[in-house]
Amino acid sequence: MGAVAAAIVLAACAEPRTDPEPGVLVVSKEQVGSWVRNFNPMLAGGLARWPTRGGIYEPLMVHNPAQAEWTPWLATGYEWGDEVASLTFTLREGVLWSDGAPFTSADVVFTYDLIRRVSAFDTHGFSRFLADVTALGPHSVEFTFSRPFVPGMEKIAHQVIVPRHIWEEVDDPVSFTNPDPVATGPFTQVRRFDHQVWELGRNPNYWMEGAPGVKALRFPASPSNEQATLALIHGEIDWGGNFVPAIERIYRQRDPEHHTYWFPNLGGAIFLYPNHGVAPLGDVRVRRAISRAVDRTKVVQVAMYDYTSPADASGLSDGYAAWRDEAAVERDSWTEFDPARARKLLDEAGLLVGSDGMRRGPDGAKVTLELSCITGWSDWVRAAQVVARNLREVGLDVRVKSYDFGAWFDKLQRGEFALSIGWATYGPTPYGFWVGAMSPDAVRPVGEPAPQNWHRFGDARAGGLLSDFEGTANPREQERIAHALQERFQATAPILPLFLDPSWGEANTTRFVGFPSAEDPYARLSPNHEMEALLVMTRVRSRPVPVENP
Repeated sequence: MGAVAAAIVLAACAEPRTDPEPGVLVVSKEQVGSWVRNFNPMLAGGLARWPTRGGIYEPLMVHNPAQAEWTPWLATGYEWGDEVASLTFTLREGVLWSDGAPFTSADVVFTYDLIRRVSAFDTHGFSRFLADVTALGPHSVEFTFSRPFVPGMEKIAHQVIVPRHIWEEVDDPVSFTNPDPVATGPFTQVRRFDHQVWELGRNPNYWMEGAPGVKALRFPASPSNEQATLALIHGEIDWGGNFVPAIERIYRQRDPEHHTYWFPNLGGAIFLYPNHGVAPLGDVRVRRAISRAVDRTKVVQVAMYDYTSPADASGLSDGYAAWRDEAAVERDSWTEFDPARARKLLDEAGLLVGSDGMRRGPDGAKVTLELSCITGWSDWVRAAQVVARNLREVGLDVRVKSYDFGAWFDKLQRGEFALSIGWATYGPTPYGFWVGAMSPDAVRPVGEPAPQNWHRFGDARAGGLLSDFEGTANPREQERIAHALQERFQATAPILPLFLDPSWGEANTTRFVGFPSAEDPYARLSPNHEMEALLVMTRVRSRPVPVENP
C-alpha cells in the first residue's frame, strides 16, 4: 500500500510531461525494467515483445468474446469438410508483406511445416490432430486432420503466419530474435529500440484501407504496476492494460472527460497452481485443503480492490456462463472458505501439526512450500501474500517469492516450482482450459517446457471426455460433455481457482479516439489479449485537430 500511496501523492504534485510526437500512441502493456529486442512470433507467450503476435504478425481470423463472434482477418472465411475431418480457409487477396512481397497460401503452408518441424513452436498442439496442410491455389488452404477435431478451427485460426521468403533462410528459428520483422500487421517498422523505450511504426503496405489511424506505437519501460500507474495518471500513457488501484479516484476523476477504463470479466480466471510432482501437493486432499484455507473474498478485497469476484469451483469465468454446470458447483463447492474443513483434510492426509504449530509429513519433516509470483505485478503479489498467510494459519509453511517475468515463466513452464499464481488457457470454448488443466496428452516431464498444464497432471477419464468433445460439432452433445468435464475438474481439483480475471483496460482520449468501451463493445479495451488487440489497433485514430475559423 505504501507504493500506491506514494504514487497518489506524486500524481497530485507532479506536472505531466511533454506529449510525445503527434500521432504516436503510448502503450503500457509489459512491466519490465529493460527491453530485449526479440520479435520471434513462434516462441511461447511472453518471450517476444508485445505486439509481435497480433500487431506485427497476424492470424487467419480473430475471435471477439465481447461480441461472441469470429472476425475474418488474413482469411475471409472457412468451410468444414465431411465429418469435421478437414477445414479449408479462403485467404484474403491483395495482402502484401511489409517488404512488398505478396502474401499467398505458400506462406500459410510454410508456417505449418515450420511448426511441425520445430516442436518448440507447437504451442497449439497441432501435432495431436493435424495430418497435412495443402495449398489448393494461391488463396486457398486445406487443413487435413488425423482425426475429427472440432477445436482445431480455433487453434488454426489464431496461429500467426510468417513469410516463407524470409524464414526459409533462417538457420536456427528457435534462437532467431527477428530484430527487423517482415510481417502483414498494421505495425511492422522498428523506428527505434533502446533499453528504456522503443517504437513500432506503421506497415507501409498494410492491407486494411485507412488503417492504422496512428503513426506509431511507443513503449516506455515500467518495471512495476506502480510506475505504470504514475505514467497513466500523469497522462503519459494513451492505452494501458494495467491493474490500477482505486482507479475512479486516482485516474478517472483526474480528467473525467478523457480518462476512461473498462474491466469486463470476459476472460478466464486466475488460479493457484500446485505442482503435483512436489510432495504433498499430489494428494487431492491436500489440494482441496489448500483451497478451503484460502479466503477468496479477502483476496479480492485486498489484492483486487473488489474489481472482480471470487472464482467458484468450476474455474469458469463469466465469459463461459453458457457452459457452466451450476448443479455441479452446488454439489461440491470446495472453493468456499472453511479453515476447519481444511485442517481436517490435512489431518486425513497425514500432515499433522507439530509443537511449533506447523505441519509435518510422514517423515517428520516440516512442510515448507514456496509460492512464486511476478515482481512488479502488485495485485498478484498482494494476492500471494494473502494466500500464504491463510495457509500458514492452517499449519502450512508457505513463503512468497517474486521473480522477474522471464524467470518466473521459465520456471512455471518447466515445472520447477511448488505453488504459483497463474492464468489459464482461454478461448471461444472452455475446451482449451480443460486440456490445460487435466489432459494426459498435455503433461510434459519436469524440465521440459510445457505451453500449458504447468502443474503436471493428467486424468484418463478427462482425456476420454476431451476426445469426445473434439469429435462433435453438435451443441447439445458438447454441453453434455462439458458438464461431465466439470465433474472431473470438481473430483480432481487439479488447479485451484482464485478469482475471475478482469480484462484490464485504460484509455486516455486526449490525443486518440475510437477505443472500445461498455457503450461501444466492439472488442475488449485491454491490450492483454494478443489477437483481439488487432481490433483496437485498427480502429483507434488520432483525434482530429479542430479547425479554427478565420
